[in-house]
Formats: sequence, structure tokens, C-alpha cells
Amino acid sequence: MKIKNLKAIFLYGLLVFLAFGCKDKEEYKEITPLEKLESYFKENLWNASVALDQLNKTKNIEEKKEFFLKARMFFKSSESILAFVDASNYGYLNQPNILKIKEEDFTDVKIDQPAGFQVVEELLYDDEMDSIILNKNVEIISSRLKLIHKNQTLQFLKTHHILWILRDAINRVALTGITGFDSPVLENSLEESKTVYKSLKEILTIYENEFKNKEIYKNWLSQIEISLTFLDSANFEKFDRYTFIKDHTHKALEIWKETVNDWKVEFPFKQAINYEVANLFTNVTFNINYFTDQKGNPVATDKVALGKLLFEDKSLSNDKRISCASCHKQELYFTDGVSKSPKTTRNSPTLFYAALQKGFFHDKRTGSLEGQIVDVVNNPNEFHLSLNDLENRVLENPEYVNAFKNVYQKEIDNHLIRNAITSYIMSLTPFNSKFDLNMQGKEQSLSEREINGFNLFMGKGKCATCHFAPLFNGLVPTQFKESELELIGVPKSKDTIHAVIDDDLGRYNIYKTEERKFFFKTPTVRNIEKTAPYMHNGVYTTLEEIVDFYNKGGAKGLGIELEYQTLPFDKLNLTNKEKEDLVLFMKTLTDKF
Repeated sequence: MKIKNLKAIFLYGLLVFLAFGCKDKEEYKEITPLEKLESYFKENLWNASVALDQLNKTKNIEEKKEFFLKARMFFKSSESILAFVDASNYGYLNQPNILKIKEEDFTDVKIDQPAGFQVVEELLYDDEMDSIILNKNVEIISSRLKLIHKNQTLQFLKTHHILWILRDAINRVALTGITGFDSPVLENSLEESKTVYKSLKEILTIYENEFKNKEIYKNWLSQIEISLTFLDSANFEKFDRYTFIKDHTHKALEIWKETVNDWKVEFPFKQAINYEVANLFTNVTFNINYFTDQKGNPVATDKVALGKLLFEDKSLSNDKRISCASCHKQELYFTDGVSKSPKTTRNSPTLFYAALQKGFFHDKRTGSLEGQIVDVVNNPNEFHLSLNDLENRVLENPEYVNAFKNVYQKEIDNHLIRNAITSYIMSLTPFNSKFDLNMQGKEQSLSEREINGFNLFMGKGKCATCHFAPLFNGLVPTQFKESELELIGVPKSKDTIHAVIDDDLGRYNIYKTEERKFFFKTPTVRNIEKTAPYMHNGVYTTLEEIVDFYNKGGAKGLGIELEYQTLPFDKLNLTNKEKEDLVLFMKTLTDKF
């Protein structure tokens, strides 16, 4: 009986083991990297929303600030993933505290009040804090975070997406994170950048098994730790951004390139920044095809040469007295050196790096270089021709007829004419200034004061929150899809005692949007030493005057009240030496040609 009972017990136990053992296998199957990543991502979103809810519950101001900082750090831990998988919601949550205006056409103008962390930061640290408005904005952010937490999945991500997430985050820290772009009041940028780097370590840990060469994985972790230590080396004003980008950002991008090869990833398409580069300051950093609809190589030597001939040809204007080069003289770095170009109301901007933006003319009225050429050709104060007339002028020249056949294997038409001129302009991106050559490691010629000037530009001076490196124009990293318009309040004259705003209404003239009065596109600072006079009306003639204008706080500092001024009202409080260093840095951006 005992043996039979033992057998029965054994059989029963075996059945139980098989039943529950199979169930355990099913319940406790290995979690995939994507599931781990989604769990990490959603946990941070949820914790950010919880901290915001606690902010609203407490009446103690210091506790509110503490919960805000917690929420912000959890948000920054999720930033690299959120910015990639849901750029719209990321942009909403991290937008500047200025009106968001979208002008599609005359019948479709949308004006939205700002919302997000930057708005809450300014409200919370205002001396006259409005609790009702603060609570409302906090609720909006918390609700949005919970909505993303509930609905966003990461299960669609592929290996190449993970690599995009890593590279975007590295570039975002370098080009906006350490500048104070999204922490305008607290200037908590270095702590936030450390949080982002720690999140990259988490992502890499999750994907450790993807590395065939474990040394690359170890190099990642080592470099992140070195970068974290460096981010902890100084406060916001004293931080050495030059060394961080040169020795840390670029090193991380080198390891990223090695990771691409190690993971054997092939990207389905190219982005704004080429995959082959690990330096943000070279003439091959940007993928020029990202900025044009042209097929093939838009800067092929023969196209560029033909475009240059057309660019300098006065016979293509109505009276055959002006060419593109009349207002964009090569010896003047493609400007004309006067306050306002003849028969126009605005200053002639440089064409250096003009191709690397999303919007053209001071008021951003066209979206492409070819559109800009059409505007110049049709303008009665410039070429004053129809596109058909332009085509006929080119057809009259046998040399052009042969050249177009050789270059395009097609007959001349106005589209190809614009295409060729555009190619020439797109070739004007040398990246061979003293600053670039030092960033590339080809020279060690920057002085301590020039480096300090760059650090001021990227930090205390707030310049890089509008003039984003490496182009130092208004093209917003890291998606590079928008060139910003700003209201800084350019005065009519140099009179600082009785200053008045310039008459030019800027962007307002395009769609008549009241909130866009006096808005202009942010130009590049590259080659600024050679492109005076400055501003759209040429009001300032020296870089010292420009720095003084910004140091005072723009229009507000001159006593001009503008409701929608996007430039911070506060004075920068730069010392005389700091102002001099800023000018010294800007002069290092002069290209050689």
C-alpha cells in the first residue's frame, strides 16, 4: 500500500509540476529589450506626472519647486525616446514660453498659447506667482504625460531607431541642452544634460547583447562616465562648452559610428546630418540633399560652375544692368555692404550657408532656394522678368545651350536655370573658419579669450538659444525642420535715448497676422565680421553695437515696449571683457576663400 501511495503521490506531483511548470514558463518568459525600454520610458513619464500632481497638492512654494525639479528630471530621462517617437508631444511639453503661430495660408492661421515645462518654470519662479494659472498649466502637462504613458508603444522600433535615438540625444545635449535653451530661468541645463546622459547609459545597458564587440560597449560606458564628470566640473556660467563638444560630443559620435558597424545596421534613408561624420563642424557634416528637392548630387562641380556663370550674368535682368552678384558680392562675403540694397527696403544677407535652412528672405516668405530665385526674377525692383523671359535670355546664349546639354542632358527651361543657380548657392558651405579648423583638430590656434567668447555665446550670453551651433543660424536642432522667426525689436536708428522701432513690419506683411509684427528670420552669425552693416535695416555697423543691443535686453532694454518680444527682457549683465570676448569669438567664424 505504501508503494502504491508513493506512486500516486509521485504521479500527482509530476502532473502538478507539468501543469504549473508550463504555466511558469509562459508567465515568466524572457523580457525583450523593447519591453524593457518601454517599461523604462513609461516609468519615467508616470513618475514625472506624479511629481507634478504633488506639486499642485502642496501649498509650500519650496516644496512646489522641489517637485517641479523632480518632474523635470523624470521628463529628461524620457526625453531621448519621446523626442524621437513623438516629436509633436515632445515639442509641446518642451516649447519656449512664447506664442506658437502656424501660418499655412491666409485662411489657415493658428495661434496657440504656450504650454509645457518652460512655461511652468517661468511661472513658478516669478516673484509674483499666479497660483491659479500655475496649477492649470501643471495639470495640462500631467494629463499630457499620462496620455502618452497610456497610448505610446515602442514595439515598432527597430535597431536602427535605437541608434537614431542615441545620436539625436548626443547632438541635442551639445546644441541646445548645455545652452540653457529649455531651462531659461533656472539655467539647470548641466544637471539636465547629466540626466540625459544617464538615460543613454540605461538604453545601452538594455541593448548590451546587440554588441558583438564588447569593447565598444565598454567604451560607451566609460565615455558616458567621463562626460558626466565633465558636466559636473563647473556651474552654468563657467562651464567649458568648447571642450565638451570637441572632446566629449565628438568622441561619443565616434563610438556611435563604431556601433553602427558593429550592429551591422543599414539606415533606410539619410537624415540632415550624415551618418559617416563624427564632427559637427565640417563641410560634410550636413546632408545637402536634405535641404533640396534636387536629385543626384546638387553640388556636382559642373552644376556649380554653370550656376556661378548664371549668378554673375547681368543679361538675365530686365535692363541687363544687375545680376545676383550685384547684391551678393563675393568679395563682401556675398553681401553688398550697404544698409539697404538699391530699390529694396532691407539689408542684403550673406549667401554663405544660405542653403542650410528652412525658409528664405528676412521674412521667411519662401520655403526653398528656388522659390527665392523666382521671387527675385519676378520682383519689379530686381530682375523684373517673367520666368519665360528668363528662359529666353539664357537660350539666346549659345554657350549656355551647350553647357546645359552637357550638364543636364536636357534642353534649357526655367526650372533647370533655377536648379543651376541653386546648386551654386548650395556649394557655399565651406566650414573652414579658424573656429571650424580648431573644432576639427586641424589647428590649435584659438586663444583663451576666443574660447571664452564661444562659451559665453553658448551660455551666459544666450546667443545660441536662437543662433544654434554649428550653423549659428535659426535652424533648430536636432530635426533641422524649422528656421525660427524672432522679435528682438530692431530700432530705426542708433539713438538709445529716444529709441523707436523700425517701420518694417517683417513677417506681418505676409499674412497680416497681428502677433507677427516686427518678426524676422534668425540669420547666421558665420562670417559676421565681414557682412556689416547688421540687422534687416543695417542700423548697426559694428559687432560691438550688436553685442551692446543684446546686452541691454533688445527692444525692452531700449525702452520699446513690444508685447511679443521673443528675446529675453532681462539684461545679460556682461562685463566689458566678456563683451570683447564675444566679439573675438564671432571673428573666428570668418571663412577662407
